[in-house]
Amino acid sequence: MRLVIARCSVDYVGRLTAHLPMAPRLVLIKADGSVSIHADDRAFKPLNWMNPPCKLKEDGETWTVTHGKTGEKLVLTMAEILHDSSHELGVDPGLIKDGVEAHLQELLAEHITTLGEGYSLIRREYMTAIGPVDILCRDSKGATVAVEIKRRGEIDGVEQLTRYLELLNRDPLLSPVRGVFAAQEIKPQARVLATDRGIDCVTLDYDALRGIEPENPTLF
Repeated sequence: MRLVIARCSVDYVGRLTAHLPMAPRLVLIKADGSVSIHADDRAFKPLNWMNPPCKLKEDGETWTVTHGKTGEKLVLTMAEILHDSSHELGVDPGLIKDGVEAHLQELLAEHITTLGEGYSLIRREYMTAIGPVDILCRDSKGATVAVEIKRRGEIDGVEQLTRYLELLNRDPLLSPVRGVFAAQEIKPQARVLATDRGIDCVTLDYDALRGIEPENPTLF
């Protein structure tokens, strides 16, 4: 990656035209050929950019980025270069997400009594003709319970669990099967719909499932 901080103006010529007047800016030139121009605000969003495939040509104060397919151009007029450095970042391993639904499912299966004393796990990813139920378990009375797990519980998740319950309750070996909708956050509309359909709602505390105590525990 090449980082250039410069006083420059930028003109975009293509399907439309756009002009950035002279000002200090950060120019990012990445190994994939993309070029983006940033100000010291707007978070991560660039002021203007050119996606690959494109080619950068430096001709004195004029830097021209040309797109390889469309021919559109990004023309930078460099009045003063304040910083210019290149860094080899290598292959990025990618984003590893923590707290996704698969993690919640694994943790809840491991700590199934989070749903109530006497609960026992039948299996995770219980396959049906319309897809896998996240967790199938039994409650303290031996009744079958189907659990749908989401990070954010919305109406679509309740509808999904409803379809599973309709199918599972046709199986004489499992019925009657009731449902539990479990999520880190459950939207009010989803909670109302679930309650109307006789589905219990459980809010999951991801840190508690992992056994992490709060940093500042309080009594109230």
